Amino acid sequence: MKALISVDMEGMPYIVSRGHLNLKAPLYDEGRRIATKVTLIVAEELHKNSFDEVIVADSHGPMTNLYIDDLPEYVEIIRGFPRPLSMVSGIEECDAAIFLGYHAKFGTAKSTFDHTYSGASINKVTVNGIAASEFLLNAYVGGESNVPVILVAGEAQLLKDDVKKYAPWCEAVILKHSLSRVSARSPSMIKIEKELRTAVKKATTNFKKHKCKPLKTEKPVRFGVTFQACHFADVAELLPRAKRLSGLEIEYTAKDMIEAYKTFELLALAASAMSTVLANQT
Repeated sequence: MKALISVDMEGMPYIVSRGHLNLKAPLYDEGRRIATKVTLIVAEELHKNSFDEVIVADSHGPMTNLYIDDLPEYVEIIRGFPRPLSMVSGIEECDAAIFLGYHAKFGTAKSTFDHTYSGASINKVTVNGIAASEFLLNAYVGGESNVPVILVAGEAQLLKDDVKKYAPWCEAVILKHSLSRVSARSPSMIKIEKELRTAVKKATTNFKKHKCKPLKTEKPVRFGVTFQACHFADVAELLPRAKRLSGLEIEYTAKDMIEAYKTFELLALAASAMSTVLANQT
């Protein structure tokens, strides 16, 4: 069997500062080491529980965060951006998926680094009218290939708000309890490792017993994006099938979740380009 591990950073334990999250930031090395350790624990336990191959999708920011020095032979890693299916590249060839370091959607109170895909440009994303976190977006993409998410580890509010609501079959491991957007309480790595290994064993057993379901949405997919500023929506409206709903909101329809997701990737990149254009004018 083959598993995908999608790795974000904002929901990782101990990460509470922007200094943990950016390439040139002072605490970035610490953030990378934390994320790498959590990922390798899960990959190792998956391998012990019948998964012969593991694909790791390095999925935060520039998507070149994890250290690669100690990757086991059975692990392949996907790095770099842009790329097809972004945070879940490779999911279409896997049997099951695990999401690590995931966080709550934008606007969630007292949740570290709450955002949806791009905090700089995206306020809200909806899929067929449902406000979606990155967990929900990525799980829906996996559902198009009949790949279930079997375990999510990350920030407590995400697990409460989204994972237990939309995918109750998932094993869930709390890596941090947020106290504000930039503070959190986390267990020791010793305890986290024990909980992750136990959760992987349970998740694998559930998967083998066919208790885990691919998360699916209705088709065609009605996809809505609310931007942080009107100039982002101005650019998104250039998409021929986009409908402008307000100063900040656009909506489009896609044949399935994969098409909707790829279009969303393009709009997010267009918004980033617009920010660069405006910055160069000053």
